[in-house]
Amino acid sequence: MRLAFALIFVLCLAGFARAEQFSSLEERMSQSQFHAAGLDKLSPDELKALNAWLQAHYGTATTYVTPSGKPVFYPQESARESIEAHIAGPFSGWYGGTVFTLDNGQQWRQAESGSYQCGTFQDPKVSIKPMLLGSWLMYVEPCRNQSVRVTRIK
Repeated sequence: MRLAFALIFVLCLAGFARAEQFSSLEERMSQSQFHAAGLDKLSPDELKALNAWLQAHYGTATTYVTPSGKPVFYPQESARESIEAHIAGPFSGWYGGTVFTLDNGQQWRQAESGSYQCGTFQDPKVSIKPMLLGSWLMYVEPCRNQSVRVTRIK
């Protein structure tokens, strides 16, 4: 039952997706969210089938309405663009509140708990992509297949 609810929830989230490129559930969710939704219980074939379904139904237009039936628009969502930059200085992972200073002057703070290490790198390239409901996901190039949810602070 819990798994069924989690799958329905994830499928509903697919309608909110606004990024220009499809990303799998593993890329969209933190490890803790993936586990909390029960998706780690799926076999690799089941997860592949779910991602394939999401991709096939990706980008469908959805109109959101208030309980009274009035349409709700989110113009700020479409204005957000991906950011490509480098972390200024050494990088050795994130540790639950890490602040990332980029070479473009922006500062981003880790917005979720958890830690991850993939080695120490000097000025690694990062991609920060807009995600659902105003959130952002940062990928550090040397740390393949890992991401961290971040919030811009400067």
